[in-house]
Amino acid sequence: MLKFDFIGKKNIWFAVSAAIIVLSLVGMLVIGFNYSIDFKGGSSSEVRFKKAVSVEDVRSVLKEQGLGDSKIQPIENIIGTDVGALSSTTKGTMMLLRTTELSSDQETELFKALDTKFGIADRKTMTVDASWGALITERAIYAFVAALVLLLIFITVRYEFKMSVAAILALFHDVIITAGVYALVGREVNPNMIAALITILGYSLYDTIVVFHRIKENSTNIVRTTYGAMANKSINQVLMRSINTSLTTLLPIIAILIFGGETLKDFAFALMVGTIAGTYSSIFFASPLFVVWKEAEPYYRNLKNKYGKEAIARASTS
Repeated sequence: MLKFDFIGKKNIWFAVSAAIIVLSLVGMLVIGFNYSIDFKGGSSSEVRFKKAVSVEDVRSVLKEQGLGDSKIQPIENIIGTDVGALSSTTKGTMMLLRTTELSSDQETELFKALDTKFGIADRKTMTVDASWGALITERAIYAFVAALVLLLIFITVRYEFKMSVAAILALFHDVIITAGVYALVGREVNPNMIAALITILGYSLYDTIVVFHRIKENSTNIVRTTYGAMANKSINQVLMRSINTSLTTLLPIIAILIFGGETLKDFAFALMVGTIAGTYSSIFFASPLFVVWKEAEPYYRNLKNKYGKEAIARASTS
């Protein structure tokens, strides 16, 4: 069993979490998010070309029209791809173009240029209302709140109320950090990112419950020690399990981030940041937070006063 002093250094972990959260809030509130067309509104066009063209070729035409920042995604008849990897050299006869909202003249000019250079067999254009993205966000918030209420009830019944509150605060910790990193690096916020945030909740909670379950098991055998020392020993007992679970989760996510298409990369990036944040918060945030609250109870406060701070150090070396 590993022997690290997690609880004894709780103030360090709280300071690290606070610093990262402040930085994340700066990213969200000062820098802001890079919203996709689903949130800003714009035009979405499915274009079928007469021959296979690459994303790079199509983007060169869009740049000439002042639309170089548009999203271009091959959607079928993909040529030259490997294990689902879609890059600027990927060729296809069907492309999805997401641009800012086009006027009738802009639309005519754009597709005239594409037809002249590549030949268009068919196309379909529609305007995406920004309210659609707002609806997705609203429903995601409803789902998030409902999940928090159910989790609060379940963890309280299965374990105890203080554990449920610590676990939920850890979820907020992870979501804020993930969203903040997204803002700081300027990645596009789209429905895939929202889906990833919801997915993160499940992983983060699982890791936290694993730690809390061991603490709960060991709390029945506290003899001549403090609650913090017992919790520290419990975290060390499940540490390798948490690390192994995190690594096996991260490997396929990183593979998608490296080799996946553009639409998958946003999802994978959010999952990667959330998984790392979730692993950290389970051990370094949720558990110390719960222990601080638990040791405020008279019985455990007396144990702490009686056996002193050295109890945690003994647990880390025994």
